[in-house]
Amino acid sequence: MTSGPSSFYITTPIYYPSDVPHIGHGYTTVAVDTLARWHRQAGDDTWMLTGTDEHGQKMMRAASANGVTPQEWVDKLVTEAWFPLLETLDVANDDFIRTTQPRHEERVQQFVQAIYDRGYIYAGEYEALYCVGCEEFKPESEIVDGTGAFEGLKVCAIHSKPLELLQEKNYFFKLSEFQDKLLDLYASVPDFVRPESARNEVVSFVKNGLKDLSISRSAFDWGIPLPWDESHVIYVWVDALLNYATAIGYGTDPAEFARRWPAYHVVGKDILRFHAVIWPAMLMAAGVEVPRGVFAHGWLLVGGEKMSKSKLTGIAPTEITDVFGSDAYRFYFLSAIAFGQDGSFSWEDLSARYQAELANGFGNLASRTTAMVERYFEGVVPPAGAYTDGDLHIQKTVADAAARADEAIERFRIDEAITSVWTIVDALNLYITENEPWALAKDDAQRERLGTVLYTAAEGLRALAVLLSPVMPESTEKLWIALGAAETIGRLQDQPIREAGAWGVLRPGTSVNGLAPLFPRVEQTA
Repeated sequence: MTSGPSSFYITTPIYYPSDVPHIGHGYTTVAVDTLARWHRQAGDDTWMLTGTDEHGQKMMRAASANGVTPQEWVDKLVTEAWFPLLETLDVANDDFIRTTQPRHEERVQQFVQAIYDRGYIYAGEYEALYCVGCEEFKPESEIVDGTGAFEGLKVCAIHSKPLELLQEKNYFFKLSEFQDKLLDLYASVPDFVRPESARNEVVSFVKNGLKDLSISRSAFDWGIPLPWDESHVIYVWVDALLNYATAIGYGTDPAEFARRWPAYHVVGKDILRFHAVIWPAMLMAAGVEVPRGVFAHGWLLVGGEKMSKSKLTGIAPTEITDVFGSDAYRFYFLSAIAFGQDGSFSWEDLSARYQAELANGFGNLASRTTAMVERYFEGVVPPAGAYTDGDLHIQKTVADAAARADEAIERFRIDEAITSVWTIVDALNLYITENEPWALAKDDAQRERLGTVLYTAAEGLRALAVLLSPVMPESTEKLWIALGAAETIGRLQDQPIREAGAWGVLRPGTSVNGLAPLFPRVEQTA
């Protein structure tokens, strides 16, 4: 049994909580949250999962360095840094999985046992260069010669730190047997890996040949024991990937698993190979359907470099939200960067976009429209009279933007969806400037025309509130209440987003309430 067409299960990667979250973690999380919110409002059976990956050698060493047990260490990190991140960024996830939870550990053992029973795991010896930072045996392409203090050593191309030569008796997964099946998958489902640049990279990697994967470690014990050999713990990446299945009941709740699975995975491009190669191969080996797709987004660059705590380029999300608010954080990262490509962050760009697009664009439109309804119609939405070509142009702009935005979301292009919706903001601001309601208000003979103009502006705002609510839930909720829509139409999150472009939903006679600036002006910081 597979999930119905209206099922939409989407995941973030589970984050490695060895340090505090930075804006890159926040970027992935708000992107997935926005996609989930959109599908929820579309009436799809939506489930959003995020979580933390808490096993592995790196975590064990960090705990030891801090004089606590690994469990105490991860409990502290998750409670003090990772749960608060979700609150800071207004994320409405349905579940949060931790790989140290019993539900996960039990189901991981079931899954690995199933692969073992099906003949895809064997014992062998392994000697290879290992990066503790990546928790990965490194391929030749990611091993470079060290320089400076590390001269004469082999270092990780990603972390620039010396690799460790490990020699262990391990268990191996027969990944090499899945080369042709994976290539068939990529050919038969062209959008299994997106964007196209990521797909090309994955196809090229698999065509070059796959080596069997070591799936256990015996040199330390911070992990999930292998069910048939408890002297080994399951390799942290195998353990981590399985969270997407264990969280929705793999092995113990077949009805829930059938309802949710398969998933869409959104990941950073640096962990694409695990999700687009190893993970579907593991699922094939277990006789489980592969994911619906894997979308790899680009890196957030600060000063031209990928963010890193060690290089002091990591920026805490609260540094932004404390000044600009969570909605501005969400809007900026989701609109300023083409989803799927690298993007650069700068305080100057954030501040400029906040002022131009949020404060002067959307915020000013909302403030002046509601203020004019209050001033000229005693706070009651007026009925529209006969529509002119200019009014009909606004209606078409709203309908077209809503349709284009939904189509962009289907392609995971949140940035393009926001660009489409923003055509409504620009069109309404121009419409108000051209129609000059403040001038119409001075002429009693133009009373009906004034009502048509303000109804058109208010109804356009109603559509904007619905279409932008997945991106900016806080400010759109304030606007929805100010428009009186909560009283007459219902809760904002219940509005069917694919019908947002329909005209005439806001009822004449609705009482409009005072609206404080949605995006107050802020002083430039940093």
